[in-house]
Amino acid sequence: MAEELNAITVAFLVAQEGTEQVELTEPWKSIQACGGKPVLVSIESGTIQAFDHLDRADTFPVDVVLEDARVLDFDALVLPGGVANPDFLRASAPAVRFVRSFFEAGKPVAAICHAPWTLIEADVVRGRTLTSFPSISTDVINAGGTWVDEEVVICRDGDNVLITSRKPDDLAAFNAGIVAEFAHAAVPG
Repeated sequence: MAEELNAITVAFLVAQEGTEQVELTEPWKSIQACGGKPVLVSIESGTIQAFDHLDRADTFPVDVVLEDARVLDFDALVLPGGVANPDFLRASAPAVRFVRSFFEAGKPVAAICHAPWTLIEADVVRGRTLTSFPSISTDVINAGGTWVDEEVVICRDGDNVLITSRKPDDLAAFNAGIVAEFAHAAVPG
């Protein structure tokens, strides 16, 4: 990847359980490979349990507890999917506020698979075009978004950039999209 993310710190917001491992690790590696700093933010301290679909996979240490996370400390946000992860996050008022605050600050946000559930709860989907895992397309539409069936969608709305993808098979396009958009966000001015 040609983009440079040397000055970028990216929050990866996940619940304690249910994150689709590859949707966490592959974007994480892409950001690191370009010089960015990924930070694992979660509701509780300790570790998070990732999953490979419905099977337990690896655990990962939490870098920052959500109550201590400040949007000012991050340049962008990634919301990995999995079915349970966004379902837990959307039930957490602090997580929903954290997500909404990235939009209020005009910082780029990326979400894959079922992660738009958290965006819906944060009421930031209305008027935006995005994609997701197909089974939640009706949820996106009911929240006022326009759902499209594409491997990656980059929606620019004023100062906001939202990058979304459908599933793990779309990770190459998703990773390229987040790196390119996060690099643009890093350019001063």
